[in-house]
Amino acid sequence: MCSDIAIQIEGVTKDYHVYNAPVDRLKQSIMPRLQRLVGRPQRRYFTEFRALDNVSLTVRRGQTVGVIGRNGSGKSTLLQIVCGTLTPSSGEVRTHGRVAALLELGSGFNPEFSGRENVYLYAAILGLSQEEVDARYADILAFADIGDFIEQPVKTYSSGMMVRLAFAVIAHVDADILIIDEALAVGDAFFVQKCMRFLRRFMQSGTVLFVSHDSGAITNLCNHAVWLEHGQVMMEGEPKRVTESYLEAQYEANTPGGEAVRLESTEDDATPDATSAPDAADDPTVPPAPGESPAPTADDDFHDMRRDLLLNSAWRNDVQIARFDPETASFGEGGGYIDAVTLTDERNKPLSWCVGGEAVCLRVSAQAKRALTGPIIGFFVKDRLGQTLFGDNTFLGTESFTLAAGERCEATFQFRLPILPMGQYSLCVALAEGSQHDHVQHHWLHDALILTSHTSSVATGLVGVPMRHIGLRPLTRNTAT
Repeated sequence: MCSDIAIQIEGVTKDYHVYNAPVDRLKQSIMPRLQRLVGRPQRRYFTEFRALDNVSLTVRRGQTVGVIGRNGSGKSTLLQIVCGTLTPSSGEVRTHGRVAALLELGSGFNPEFSGRENVYLYAAILGLSQEEVDARYADILAFADIGDFIEQPVKTYSSGMMVRLAFAVIAHVDADILIIDEALAVGDAFFVQKCMRFLRRFMQSGTVLFVSHDSGAITNLCNHAVWLEHGQVMMEGEPKRVTESYLEAQYEANTPGGEAVRLESTEDDATPDATSAPDAADDPTVPPAPGESPAPTADDDFHDMRRDLLLNSAWRNDVQIARFDPETASFGEGGGYIDAVTLTDERNKPLSWCVGGEAVCLRVSAQAKRALTGPIIGFFVKDRLGQTLFGDNTFLGTESFTLAAGERCEATFQFRLPILPMGQYSLCVALAEGSQHDHVQHHWLHDALILTSHTSSVATGLVGVPMRHIGLRPLTRNTAT
């Protein structure tokens, strides 16, 4: 095995035998042999379910690989085969290094044993000697933080307590490869944050194979993603691209008729964006060149506000806003389409640049190709990894109406733009029909607007909040001389 490969999965297939009744299992163990002896055709008393179908995957050392897919797609089966708790029907899995796994609740635990006894049992399964566990037991107990329950049988534990104990063990076994199957969905916020801190430290040197239904967790934690569907690898690669394709397929599966299409703009469909931002040369909101003063606008008050923001280096944030791109990747049923997206200031002037902290208005207009009952328009702002920073939609707080074929509507969202760390951000918009929880996507544009933050005062965190005031003063003084 190549020294930089942690997990090598080659042509793995896993078949399960599904019996309609318990007696069929007995028949299958006896009847085929008798039928073969008497020269009759052998009959099968089961149906075959293929959980994994010729899956191949390479995970390199130091990678954090996220596996995403719907229920029944084979994610958990794949992880159990990698861990060795399941045997593949065909194919081969090779791992290089100590593997620690957090799979379904209770795996590796004996419910009749106490928490203390299960710590030693689970650690022994993971390859630690009793002396090694003795040396780490106090740290494991402190990480789990379940108090006197450590002496109680595990069968009396809540699901959260069981995850606490299991994660505490795998966090102290010096593993090279960590495998996690949705386990962090259980537990209180304080413990989850503790686990996330451990994970981020571990990812600096170790290898992680992580399963989740949450596309945000995949884009946040992983540097490589794999999409499984019906036991087959549908796609793998950069997490943002993989999760967007998975999201598209999810909406397609929930579309009446079962078919959503990638929408291609045509001259007939595309409405020119009359409100697009003007060229930089003609736009008074374009930032001045270094050493120059901002050019005055027709509105002196507006000019003064922009100048003050520019000169206030404590929270300056130069953000360039690209024009609306109707040709960006999109999908949907096609009952309507979004034809214009603009970000304007409070006075409805299109912005091609902003500094963060300003009151802005996002305008999204759409046209119906057929009657839409209860149209909904929404948006997300995502970072370069595809993590959602904020967003909203028009379902709550607006009155529902029907949009006839050929009619247009416009959604407006007024908010203060946060201060963005340096990097690129995309604004995703969508037109749907229905309700908040039960709707059909008609047009979803992944990257309708691109925002590029060139300079920023934000050093940590995903976004910054413009503070109205920051102060520090002593409340008492030492008057002794």
